[in-house]
Amino acid sequence: MTTEETISEIEKAQLDAFFETEMMVHIRALYHFAYRLTNDEDDANDLVQDTYLKAYRFIQSFERGSNSKAWLFRILKNSFINNYRKNVKEPSQIDYEEAENFLNTGISNWSESIDLRDKLFRGLVGDEITNALNSLPVDFKTVIILCDIEEFSYEEIAKITDIPVGTVRSRLHRARKLLKDQLAGYAKSMGYATEPFEAEDTLQFSESE
Repeated sequence: MTTEETISEIEKAQLDAFFETEMMVHIRALYHFAYRLTNDEDDANDLVQDTYLKAYRFIQSFERGSNSKAWLFRILKNSFINNYRKNVKEPSQIDYEEAENFLNTGISNWSESIDLRDKLFRGLVGDEITNALNSLPVDFKTVIILCDIEEFSYEEIAKITDIPVGTVRSRLHRARKLLKDQLAGYAKSMGYATEPFEAEDTLQFSESE
């Protein structure tokens, strides 16, 4: 074995370890985001897997010390726009052989690791809220999910969605108003106050709802 081959193997092992500890910890949040975007379990699984394959392929472009969760969310959002939003179900263009070694070890138990239907999503929010959220245009739904559920900052959302911070604020305000209008009757029936809705108010989604 040459010195170059030894170094390459060491670097590969370090890269795999970094990917496991820095990227795989966000798998639940990614599935959450993917499921909210697609409203379909199989599509969400495919979208998350595609995201991780792309992230692994382009891991060298990730800036160490930056927000890995936001980086993954941006990849997922772009994949959703490029594929699922257009309802194009084409085979992935990812070089699977390139990532095969990691996939065979890091996420070989894929279905078990993200089968969160009972643990994470059922009972997260009421049916009325879920239906209202799903009815929003995808651009509005995306900023609501990123801000009010995933709790990204405006600046992080701007990077994920590739829009200015001002546009994030505008879309978020409009999205919250659309939700408020749709849920006014439901909120009143549940005993919540329905005072005028301010731009900076945040909808609260709790796991107990």
